[in-house]
Amino acid sequence: METLESVLKEHRFFEGFPSKHFQLILGCGSNVRFEGGQFVFREGEEANKFYFIRQGKVALQIISERRGPLTVMTLGDGDILGWSWLFPDERWKFTARTLEPTRVVAFDGQCLRDKAEEDHSLGYELLKRFARIIAGRLEATRLQLINVYQDR
Repeated sequence: METLESVLKEHRFFEGFPSKHFQLILGCGSNVRFEGGQFVFREGEEANKFYFIRQGKVALQIISERRGPLTVMTLGDGDILGWSWLFPDERWKFTARTLEPTRVVAFDGQCLRDKAEEDHSLGYELLKRFARIIAGRLEATRLQLINVYQDR
């Protein structure tokens, strides 16, 4: 039988986590299912979770007053969604909307922040892992901008 623990242990984000930290993170997670077209979160709302996408697709969007929602990135199976919960102000900078039925593991941000305050080595480990994700997303955005503006 597939357990939350076995699913997460196979994912690269959780690879190499010290066992005590992994168990703390596991205690903050739960399985969630979204229907297609459902909002996971909206720009400006309180950011209090992050998500491991088990199956499905999620569009990260910004809202343009003139053009409506603009998809800046699409995330899918195995991707991590959301890091705004980790930083002061804890507000979503994007809107996330599912493009199809989507299964995720949702992690409670307050639970993780509390545990990281108690154990700073957990907080440091989380920051290192999220920094890699943020750097990768910034690089993808840089490449998108090059494609948009090189032909102008």
